[in-house]
Amino acid sequence: MERISVFILVFLYFISTKIACNGHTHINNNVQFERRALIDFKSGLTDPNNRLSSWKGNNYCYWHGIGCENGTGFVVSIDLRNPYPYTLEYEYENQRYMNLSGVISPSLIKLKYLKYLDLSFNSFKAIPIPQFFGSMKNLIYLNLSHCGFIGEIPSTLGNLSNLQYLDFSSDSTFYKDFGYSSDLFIENIEWMTNLVSLKHLGANYVNLSMVGSQWVEVLNKLPMLIELHLDGCSLFGSIPSPSSTNLTSLAVIAISSNKFNSTFPEWFLNVSGLVSIDISENELHGRIPLGLGELPNLQHLDLSANDLEGSISPMLRKSWKKIEFLNLGANDLHGSIPSSIGKFCNLKYLDLSGNNLNGSLPDIINGTETCNSKILCLI
Repeated sequence: MERISVFILVFLYFISTKIACNGHTHINNNVQFERRALIDFKSGLTDPNNRLSSWKGNNYCYWHGIGCENGTGFVVSIDLRNPYPYTLEYEYENQRYMNLSGVISPSLIKLKYLKYLDLSFNSFKAIPIPQFFGSMKNLIYLNLSHCGFIGEIPSTLGNLSNLQYLDFSSDSTFYKDFGYSSDLFIENIEWMTNLVSLKHLGANYVNLSMVGSQWVEVLNKLPMLIELHLDGCSLFGSIPSPSSTNLTSLAVIAISSNKFNSTFPEWFLNVSGLVSIDISENELHGRIPLGLGELPNLQHLDLSANDLEGSISPMLRKSWKKIEFLNLGANDLHGSIPSSIGKFCNLKYLDLSGNNLNGSLPDIINGTETCNSKILCLI
């Protein structure tokens, strides 16, 4: 009996050791596989400032910009956003010096557990957005904004049904001041209907002129969408009403600097969660709906530089419960400014300049003594 027990113990030890060794081999294989994919990706990049100087050795989970899943070594995030985004607040030389450029290797497909990829504000000039990004089906976050990509945005991105954040805004920070025109475009937007998990869409200064009014119905099929950014996309004509409003989660809509020749889209009033609306620098005409002032969560409204008309008094007598930023400048509004505007206690910025208004400043700010906030008024 003792000999049998010893045999069983030895057998169990052998089996457990073999399983442990096989598991260790499997993890080692994962490590080598993931590391090789990252090295192949790095080999296609031009890195003038050696931002990727830490990408050596075996412990890739500690490389700059790499995040791994605990225990497995699987790469789950790559964050190589340029630390000096090309905006007016940063010097151009700093941004250019920190740019990554070159070719994006399809070895990224091998990172099966990758959920987060940010390459924004780098300089992949004169190459299209890779089609293979549409095969990275575990992606939740994809930021390709301001990267200098050209050509049509690939419809294969519609395969990313888990995607919650997508931004491919054009590399045109100085936009009008420097006469930049976008080299990215979408011809058919229908593929976006498959992005059923999408919460944030950034497509600023991507040419959508070929899409026409289809954008409303397509985006209306994304019920989880919270933020929509389509500034400067060459959209034109009217802003049509969807057959039914499904954008119940929408909080931010920014569609400024387009060519909309339309009345204000009244279906916005059915989206009670709206926090920010920007339709500035278009050709909106007609009256501003009084219902805007009753949207319970609205904090930011910019309708400046349009052709909107009508009396401003009835509109400013609405509650505007949470309004912080209100810009109605450069329109055709008329009438007197009611002193009740001083009761908008959250208001921090008010621009009514460039209209045909009357009323003195002391009257306008009557009631502000009950508020803690200070208002910057441009009238």
